[in-house]
Amino acid sequence: MSDATPGSGTHRGRLLALTTVAAGLGAAAWALREVPAAFGRDPDGRDARIRNSPQYADGTFRNAPSDAARTGSGPTRPDRDTFRRMLFERNGRTPVRPVPLVRPEPTPDRAPADGVSITWYGHASALVEVEGTRVLLDPIWSERCSPSAHLGPKRLHPVPVELEELPAVDAVLISHDHYDHLDMATVKRLVRTQSAPFAVPLGIGGHLRRWGVPEHRIIELDWDETCTLGELTLTLTAAHHFSGRGLTRNTTLWGSWVIAGATRKVFYTGDSGYFEGYAAIGAQHGPFDAALVQIGAYDEAWADIHMTPEDAVLAHRELGGGLLVPVHWCTFNLGLHPWAEPVERLLTEAKAHGVPVAVPRPGERVDLAAPPELDAWWTGLA
Repeated sequence: MSDATPGSGTHRGRLLALTTVAAGLGAAAWALREVPAAFGRDPDGRDARIRNSPQYADGTFRNAPSDAARTGSGPTRPDRDTFRRMLFERNGRTPVRPVPLVRPEPTPDRAPADGVSITWYGHASALVEVEGTRVLLDPIWSERCSPSAHLGPKRLHPVPVELEELPAVDAVLISHDHYDHLDMATVKRLVRTQSAPFAVPLGIGGHLRRWGVPEHRIIELDWDETCTLGELTLTLTAAHHFSGRGLTRNTTLWGSWVIAGATRKVFYTGDSGYFEGYAAIGAQHGPFDAALVQIGAYDEAWADIHMTPEDAVLAHRELGGGLLVPVHWCTFNLGLHPWAEPVERLLTEAKAHGVPVAVPRPGERVDLAAPPELDAWWTGLA
């Protein structure tokens, strides 16, 4: 005789459904467990340096007044058409063939370049060597630029070298706190594998402290402030951008960097719209041997915070930038333009103005004494 009671099948079905839902919620919670930490920690308003910054007013940082900055709807005010294009106009925005990499042999004991060299790892991550010193720029070695390891823009090519295989660096520079420039997992790995300080714009120290970076390895600077590390001089300069990792905006500062040895100098734009600050930086700190200039993820909707390739060439000329090395393209799908369009437009504009350009593959080292010839390695990939 069966001991089943009326409705027992329905009861078991409900239990199974509840168990499945609970398991799913548990798995989701486990997958997203690091998201709160990845948001970092905003300044709490007690830092006198932040309150007294000329860039800070009414609880947030501001861009400098600009007559030259382009007009855009801005990242916090995208219109309906922008959302539609982001969701549905995806053709050509990612490569359909593998991006060619240069995978250098690990050389942790290799001496840094006596002159100037730049190794680009993809997006804005790069190793800059200036007269015997090394600086790592905006390193992101994670699979996604996102607070979650499971959601968000995913890499379009592998990292060309493991983070642990990098040689010892003298400083890690951060331009601002967006996820494609400041990555929690990468920072934690660098705490273990490197001993160099992190030089960052005001307020970003709060993120680093939450992630376990020791206080003695955090250097926070305002625009036009400088720190000296042996023969290396680092100056945070202006940019026209914004910041934020969660729902709040502009509680930390953003900027660009001047990297100077005894006689040689390199400039890094970080993320920025075009503004008259480039001419001022060039007059005060230039000319430069090379400049790493943002060229990708532009659109009319956010023309005030990301340069077009044509803007990048104009900024480079005003900086006195020397060799132009384009960054902020190739690695993540963050814009609405075709994947290779930034570099193609850049080369057209650079040729028109006689600006020398090197376009390395991810992982390729550019020695300014003998920069590589252009070979259009990106052609036909998308």
